[in-house]
Amino acid sequence: MSQITKRALEQSLKNLLLQKPLTKITVSDITDDCGVNRMTFYYHFKDIYDLIEWSCLEDAKRALEQNKTYDTWQQGFLQIFYAVRENKPFIINVYQCVDRAQVEKYLKPLTDNLLMGVIEEVSGQMSVRDEDKVFIARVYSYVFVGLMLDWIKDGMQEEPEIIVEKLALVIQNAFTDALHRFSI
Repeated sequence: MSQITKRALEQSLKNLLLQKPLTKITVSDITDDCGVNRMTFYYHFKDIYDLIEWSCLEDAKRALEQNKTYDTWQQGFLQIFYAVRENKPFIINVYQCVDRAQVEKYLKPLTDNLLMGVIEEVSGQMSVRDEDKVFIARVYSYVFVGLMLDWIKDGMQEEPEIIVEKLALVIQNAFTDALHRFSI
C-alpha cells in the first residue's frame, strides 16, 4: 500500500506541475489533488523535494533495470534520457525552480550505479582497489550528468541517440584503459 500511496502523490505532483511552477505548489495542493491528508504525505516524504528526489530515483531505477553491463550501458543511458523526456514538464519545471546542483544530486546516484555495474564487469580479474573503481565511475558520471543537464537546459532538443552515440565514441575502451592504469 505504501508504494501505491507514494505513486499517487507523485502523480498529483506531476499533474500540478502541468498547471503551475514548483515554487507555487504546496504540500496541501498535492494532498488535495491526491485525496489524502497532509499526515499521509509526511508519513512518506519530509517535503516536496524529497518527493521529487524519490520520483526521479524510481523512474531511473526502472529505466536502468537490465542495463548495467558493458554491452548495455549505452542502452541504460538512453533509457535515462527517455525517462527524462517522458517527464519533460516535470523535469523542466524542477530544473527551472531548483539550482543545477539539486538536479545533479538526483541524477548522480543513478549514473554512478549504472557505471559501477559496468566497471565491476570490465575489471573482471584485474586487481583494482574499490576506491579507484568508485573514482573512475565518478569521473564518467560527471560527464554524463553534465551532458544531461545541458540537454535539459537546452529544452531537450537534440535526439538522445545522437548524444549517446557521440559519448560512446569519446569513451570507447576508456573503462578498460582506465582500469588497467589503476591496476595494482
